[in-house]
Order: sequence, then structure tokens, then C-alpha cells
Amino acid sequence: MKHMPMVTAQQRASAINRLLSTGRIDVLKGAGGLIYRLKDSQGTNVIKGADNQEKLVYQIITDAGNKGIWIRDIRYKCNIMITQLNKILRNLESKKLIKSVKSVAASKKKVYMLFNLEPDQSVTGGAWFSDQDFESEFVEVLNQQCFKFLQQKATAAKEAKQGPIAQRNASYASSKEVCKFITELGISKVQLSVADIETILNTLIYDGKLEMTVVASQSSSAEDSQTKLYRAVTPIMQPAGLMRIPCGVCPVFDRCHEGGAVSPSTCVYMKDWLEF
Repeated sequence: MKHMPMVTAQQRASAINRLLSTGRIDVLKGAGGLIYRLKDSQGTNVIKGADNQEKLVYQIITDAGNKGIWIRDIRYKCNIMITQLNKILRNLESKKLIKSVKSVAASKKKVYMLFNLEPDQSVTGGAWFSDQDFESEFVEVLNQQCFKFLQQKATAAKEAKQGPIAQRNASYASSKEVCKFITELGISKVQLSVADIETILNTLIYDGKLEMTVVASQSSSAEDSQTKLYRAVTPIMQPAGLMRIPCGVCPVFDRCHEGGAVSPSTCVYMKDWLEF
């Protein structure tokens, strides 16, 4: 403690113990010994008046961020009896300090996070889910409208009677342009990002209806150094068998598993395909 040469070891220990007891600092174990870290004053004020167990549970949930944490994991970290833990969670929820959110990964699984946080897409499923239900009709409408926009772009380029290279270049549209078109249509109740639209466009590529190219962007930003361009195409041959089954063009294929909100046993598209 070279920055406090006039403070004795006993005074230092007393001050540290008092700060720890009032919840103003955290103690961590570092490579060279113990490290003390000042706590967020806003978070300390929010939980002011709570007992040590409530503060511990609140801190565990805070550390989980917007992905949340399951009650079993909270119990493992705090080692509090389940009946007492449920009481603490209900108390924190009633004070609107935390909230429980159902996860699309498991229909009966709830995760806890701070009340003012927006859940991560891995929890809610993003734009393709509503109350844990996969919006298959919404996805189909988006597929149709994205393809229609690019078809109209290709038709306009053909009618312009330009050279073949100029015609081909004019038929392309960026994912940002497609996103702007979908937003202006007003068919979505949720705000769709460019990444969401690219997911839809990728399904059309897998279906053989679109092709994509990547060009260098004029933007100075490192994140926008490349631009994805899409255009409608006429398939030369039928797509492969894997692409013709529902799984081949499903935008939530990576979230499909038994027991989940999307699963092979409950997929209506898979059932229709098998019956066909």
C-alpha cells in the first residue's frame, strides 16, 4: 500500500472489512494476492436494504447479463436452499429488480436477468419466435417478399436494354436495400435487422432462387469493408435432395432439437414433406 504510507496495517484492515460489510467493494484473488475492486454504486443503491443472501443472488444474476441464468445454476453458485432461493427470487421480482424469461431452448426452462435488460436472441429466438412459437407463416411471407423485390430488380434491369454486364450489375441489390424495402412494407411487427434479412436471403440461396456476391465497400469502417449483393436467378437444374427437404432451407435449423420449441417431431413442414 505504497499510496497510503501513513495508514497502518490495522487501520487498513479495519477499513477494508467495513467496505466489504457494507457491500461497497469486492475482493478477488489475483496472481500476486488479493485484489480489491470498487462496486458499481448504482447497483449498490438499487439493492440497498437487502440482506447478504439477496445481494449475493442479485450479483450472480447481474453477472449473467442478458443471456440470463437458470435457477439451478444460481443455486450452485450461491449454495442456498431451494425454498429460500425461490423466496429471494420472488422478492427481487416483486421489487422489479429482476425478471424471469422463458427460453426457446426448452419450453419449461426460465432464466433470470436484470429487469431492465433486453433478452439475448439465444433466449428469445429473435424475430422468428413469438411467445416461444416459431412464426413459420411470417418467415414464408418474408421469403416471398424478398424474392419478389429481387425479381422486380432483375426485370427492371432487363427492360433497361443495357449491355449484358451492365444488366447483370443492375440486377443486384444489397442486403441493406432489401431490409429497407421490407421495413417500408410494414409487414413485420418487430424491428428486423440486416442480419435477420440475410438469414432469409440465405434460405433463398439454398433453394436456388438467388445468388450472392461480395464486393469491397466504399465505407471507411472496418466492419463495413465488404458488401453482400444478391440477385434473383433462374435455376438451371433442380436443387439437391437435401435442399428440397424442409431442413435444407429452414432459417432456424441450428435451433431444432427434440424437446425444443422447434423439433423434428412437431415440424408441420417435415410431416407434409413425408406425406407428399
